[in-house]
Order: sequence, then structure tokens, then C-alpha cells
Amino acid sequence: MARSRPRPSSLHAVCVLALAAPLALAFAMYADAAAGPAPNSSCNEPIDVNAKSFDADYKGNTTQLRNVVISQCDIRLEAQHASATGLNFDNARWTFDGDVRVDVENRGSLLADRAVVDFQNSQISKVTINGSPAEFEQRQNDTNMVARGRAGEIVYEVIAGTVRLANDAWLKYGTTEMKGSSLLYNIREENVQGASQPGDSERVHIRISPKKTPTPASPPKNNGTGAKPSTPPKSP
Repeated sequence: MARSRPRPSSLHAVCVLALAAPLALAFAMYADAAAGPAPNSSCNEPIDVNAKSFDADYKGNTTQLRNVVISQCDIRLEAQHASATGLNFDNARWTFDGDVRVDVENRGSLLADRAVVDFQNSQISKVTINGSPAEFEQRQNDTNMVARGRAGEIVYEVIAGTVRLANDAWLKYGTTEMKGSSLLYNIREENVQGASQPGDSERVHIRISPKKTPTPASPPKNNGTGAKPSTPPKSP
């Protein structure tokens, strides 16, 4: 009895599984973000502010700082200019402009033209950066692996330990690249999720490049003279 040929739907399912398996193995992605690490609420250090100049208008309830550095625990923000309403960090929002750099946990860093920082209960809770593009980078402690990303907007959630890239998002981890409208990278777990925005037809694009193998050393070349080694004269 002749064997029946697989139906097209069966072939499609086999192809999808064959492609999905190596992607899951390569990234460890599409993990459940809600089941991520426990919130990091151990930071009880004070907020340190250092600036070259400081201008506080108590009547207008505004604050202006130039060449400012603000740090707390693992987070350090640096910019040419910062402004806020009042001078407090209890449920406040500060704006940073000009050569903004934000150093975060686990050797991560953010670079942008502008950043908006939200404070809750005198703690840095969220950092939103914008640029053309805004950039993210994380270097691993024990390997040479580097995670790099860029997007029109990047949001760092301190408690969750995540970085969300939106608006033409691009992320590279090792030899793996991802592009999409929105990408979510977990700094602590080192995994990434990608999904299209509601009503957005753009799909997540993934590219895995082969690892480069070292080129074997070439044998030493002749000196180019073409002369043969001389033979010693025979003894009489």
C-alpha cells in the first residue's frame, strides 16, 4: 500500500517548528517577562547631586543645573543641563539635555540627546531617553559578549531591570540581530522579547550570523630572489 503524502498544512507546521527551535536555542527569548526577577528594592542610598552651576527659583518653584551629575546606587546620570520643578525627588520628574549618559546596573549604559527621569519615594524609578537615535550597551563581566541597541526612544525600568526600545528598534547580542517596532531586553536575565505594536503591520526581523573562524596562518614565503642555497665546495 502506497504511503500518503503529507498535507500542505502538515509541511507548514514542520517548517515552522524547524525554524523556531534554533531561534529559541540561540536567544532564550520570548520568555515570560512577568515571571522575571524579583524587584530590586534594596537601594536605600541618598541621591547625590553635583553641578557646575545651580539656580533655584523658590518663588517660581523651578530648578536649573548645568554640567550636572546625579547618582544613586548603581545609577549615574550625566548631562550638560538639567531642569525640574522644585528641588526634591519625592514623586518628581527631571529633564536632562545635552550629551546625556546614564550608567545603569550590570555594566549597562544609555546615550541620548535628552532624558526624562521619574523619581518615586526619593528613588530613581524610570529613565526615558530620546535621540537620533538613542543608544544602549551592556558589556558582560566574564565574557567578551556585548549587547548593543538603538531606537528613537529607550525606556529603562529600574525595578524590573528592563530596557524597552521603541521606534525603529534594533538590538544585537553577539552574532544575533533583531529589528522591530518594539524590543524588550532584560539586563539581569540577558534575554530579549520582540513583538509588533497593536495595529502595526511591521514584523520582528531576526538575523543570526555564523561565527567567524580564525584564518590559518600562511606558510612563510620565499624571499623572492629565486636563488638556491649555495653548495659548499668539495675538499681536494
